[in-house]
Amino acid sequence: MDQANKEYFTKALSEWCGVVEENTHIDAKHYDNYKVKRGLRNSDGTGVLAGLTNVSQVHGYIMYEDDRIPDDGKLSYRGIDVSEIVTACEKENRFGYEEVCYLLLFGKLPTKQELKDFTALVGEMRPLPNGFREDMIMKTPGNDVMNKLARSVLSMYSYDRTPDDTDLYNLVRQSILLFSRMPTMVAYAYQAKTHYIDGKSLYIHNPQPDLSIAENFLYMIRPDNKYTDLEAKTLDLAMILHAEHSGGNNSTFTTRVVSSSGTDTYSAIAAAIGSLKGPKHGGANRKVMGMIEDFKQNISDINDRDQVAGHIEKILNKEGFDRSGLVYGMGHAIYTKSDPRAVHLKRKAEELAYVTGNEEEFKLYSLIEELTPEIFARKKGPKAMCANVDLYSGYVYQCLNIPPELYTPLFAIARTAGWCAHRIEEILYGGKIIRPAYKNVRKRAEYIPIDER
Repeated sequence: MDQANKEYFTKALSEWCGVVEENTHIDAKHYDNYKVKRGLRNSDGTGVLAGLTNVSQVHGYIMYEDDRIPDDGKLSYRGIDVSEIVTACEKENRFGYEEVCYLLLFGKLPTKQELKDFTALVGEMRPLPNGFREDMIMKTPGNDVMNKLARSVLSMYSYDRTPDDTDLYNLVRQSILLFSRMPTMVAYAYQAKTHYIDGKSLYIHNPQPDLSIAENFLYMIRPDNKYTDLEAKTLDLAMILHAEHSGGNNSTFTTRVVSSSGTDTYSAIAAAIGSLKGPKHGGANRKVMGMIEDFKQNISDINDRDQVAGHIEKILNKEGFDRSGLVYGMGHAIYTKSDPRAVHLKRKAEELAYVTGNEEEFKLYSLIEELTPEIFARKKGPKAMCANVDLYSGYVYQCLNIPPELYTPLFAIARTAGWCAHRIEEILYGGKIIRPAYKNVRKRAEYIPIDER
């Protein structure tokens, strides 16, 4: 396209955007008039009940006589408190994410032999099909690993002999295949990006069947394959905590909505990846890191309470960082007093801060967690607010020297277990295609012949 045409289309697009805005405008009062539950939220902020599940439970408040009473946050997988799983793994000094995958998929804790067999199967299935790495990943590198992951998951359809079958055997088989191969896809997508887009050396490592998922991922993304036990166990902890979060979170609900149509597993999980990529969902941890850099650039002492408080106030006033008015990493739709995932990650973050000599930056995170609820209450009224998992997850990954472009893909890898469990549940027991209603508020218009417009 020549320069003249470029200028014409640029001007035309700008004008068309104005037409779109004018003709898609919806008056805010309509939402109240028609009692629309925006975001599928009730007026008190709780989620609209859209289904039933026995995969997991998220608890953050108690309802008493129509009042929402803040409570300590709890997260359970198949009825088991995730904190008990974390404590057991740390006490026994072992990896736990594979056990969580088994628990979420099969609904019960595995015996030692069952866990050994399951872990071995996951390890053996890690290599990608012949030609997949070169044809699907290396030949078309992408700047965003999440988009590349979604495309790779969709491409698995072509390598599956029974991709559309939704019988239980096939669903379980495909789930295990995804547990196994998504870390490999992410590692290769990252290496392709760093080489073909960033101009760095290309390192291709074959997945190792005898390593845990956390160990294998670190092995594959690092040029020298080296990692410490602390690094691998910390990544394993983060994956345990990210594995599942009930059916109402955006990406899991996406999985259930798409699955309810009867489509294939790869389409459903690729859709979930697209949802998780968003900065209001899984991409929030990268937003936190950007916000932290904004603090560093705009205040002289990141451990000075008054300076940190002043900058938080600027962010809430839409005068700081991305002008959204959001303090990323703070607040949650369900958790009020505490997010159990953030509690565990904060404890690990403090340990890593000491090991890596990053105590000052850790203190900045702690000040944000402490001061934001106070400032928010002063400006906008009292509200139970706690740090969510995103506040500390990016910091933990940073301490592990994991590149920022892998933060959200790691979330996707971990959450695959929950997505697959919910997909199976939806197909077996959902029964109906999910179809909420939308009220049309546009007045009737007459068709005008084209010569009369």
